[in-house]
Amino acid sequence: MTDRRLWSYQDIAAHIRVRPDTVRSYRKHGLLPPPDHVESGKPYWYADTVHAWVASRPRNRGLKQ
Repeated sequence: MTDRRLWSYQDIAAHIRVRPDTVRSYRKHGLLPPPDHVESGKPYWYADTVHAWVASRPRNRGLKQ
């Protein structure tokens, strides 16, 4: 099943247990996939995109998807 919910920096941060500023830094340094959607200048990612990114991270902490 496809999960097309849009996640913000805050949603991603809560999922991987870091601060939203950390997720912004990941994006700035090219460590986060490009956003799937931008609305009013704010980036959003599909939940599936985030889950795939978390699973592929070298330091995946075994977080649930």
